[in-house]
Amino acid sequence: MAMTGGMAAPLPMSNHTRERVTVAKLTLEHFYSTLLTQHEEREMRQKKLEKVMDEEGLPDEEKSMRRSLHARKETEFLRLKRTRLGLDDFESLKVIGRGAFGEVRLVQKKDTGHIYAMKILRKADMLEKEQVAHIRAERDILVEADGAWVVKMFYSFQDKRNLYLIMEFLPGGDMMTLLMKKDTLSEEATQFYIAETVLAIDSIHQLGFIHRDIKPDNLLLDSRGHVKLSDFGLCTGLKKAHRTEFYRNLTHNPPSDFSETWKKNRRQLAYSTVGTPDYIAPEVFLQTGYNKLCDWWSLGVIMYEMLIGYPPFCSETPQETYRKVMNWRETLTFPPEVPISERAKEMILRYCTDAENRIGSGSVDEIKSNPFFESVDWEHIRERPAAISIDIKSIDDTSNFDDFPESDILQPVANVTEPDFKSKDWVFLNYTYKRFEGLTQRGTIPTYMKAGKA
Repeated sequence: MAMTGGMAAPLPMSNHTRERVTVAKLTLEHFYSTLLTQHEEREMRQKKLEKVMDEEGLPDEEKSMRRSLHARKETEFLRLKRTRLGLDDFESLKVIGRGAFGEVRLVQKKDTGHIYAMKILRKADMLEKEQVAHIRAERDILVEADGAWVVKMFYSFQDKRNLYLIMEFLPGGDMMTLLMKKDTLSEEATQFYIAETVLAIDSIHQLGFIHRDIKPDNLLLDSRGHVKLSDFGLCTGLKKAHRTEFYRNLTHNPPSDFSETWKKNRRQLAYSTVGTPDYIAPEVFLQTGYNKLCDWWSLGVIMYEMLIGYPPFCSETPQETYRKVMNWRETLTFPPEVPISERAKEMILRYCTDAENRIGSGSVDEIKSNPFFESVDWEHIRERPAAISIDIKSIDDTSNFDDFPESDILQPVANVTEPDFKSKDWVFLNYTYKRFEGLTQRGTIPTYMKAGKA
């Protein structure tokens, strides 16, 4: 062995050891940051309770009872946080969605009877298609965004094969399914859905996120028919489709009956890795930089589709659609056979224009004050009845979703005790999450659902 000044030269560290060191470092960092966060969150919940009680002007005796109930909940939360959640805790009822990386299932938590939507993502596919950062982004935004406008995530966990997100189940289905059932929506209904989506998009922009993938598939409807945003860069694998080179192989197809072709291809595109570039802003393709304004372009495309029956750039192939999006100045036209009001047309053109002139570059108030939204009660829109009511028969009603055949995604994996670091499994480290109200609430079924449950 070579000696330098009486000391042995340090041996090079193997990749295996280096990865172990990375894992240890990440685990420790996560452990301490989680402790701090948990303490802050607990204090915040306590302050919130005190504030609510003061606002309600409760007597001391009632306050004392509420505090002890809250303390019991906190204790239960700590206990439940220590229990490992896994597939065994849920019963799978039905596949309600499928994408390039996995699927969404309706599940029931065995101990509480709660119904959830479980998003299952295959790790191998995520790694292969370099989606890990997008997964982390979605998990983070779902943890942070706690408003009425974003689908709530209650838990996340993983096993050797898959990642699992346990989300609230929204029985109204998605906007894509609604638009495929109806040829077009009235201007009144369009105004309602676009107004709610404006508030939903603005809520995530205020957190500093850009969605980049606003499309009807990602606008879900709750049991009362109100909009919630979902899918922050996940199930359809569309991020690949944000790269210009993906569409370089341009093919020119003769025009055909757009509406029919669109409906025929739409579902296939929704469930494939190819996806559809219909809703993506041109500047996102250019790779020269974009900002939150790209989400408003997508909203304009959706508004056009609601009123006209198909999106403005729809074509036989994704390549042709991409070409049309990039040449939007020539291709964004309104068919004379579908009459729409001038102010609806003007609103669409304020969304679908170059980023420098696009509406929403200042504050969201610029959008809210547009004449198209003249009669909208922005403050109370979510409390009012939705434009189209949702008929829900039971807490696990899936009639507003497509039918999907079963798959083998939940087949048990051989039990391996030592994590296989060579498989890069550590990139999914610290993925687990549990939400306070998700763990402490008990099987309460909303009143509107009780009535129809057999």
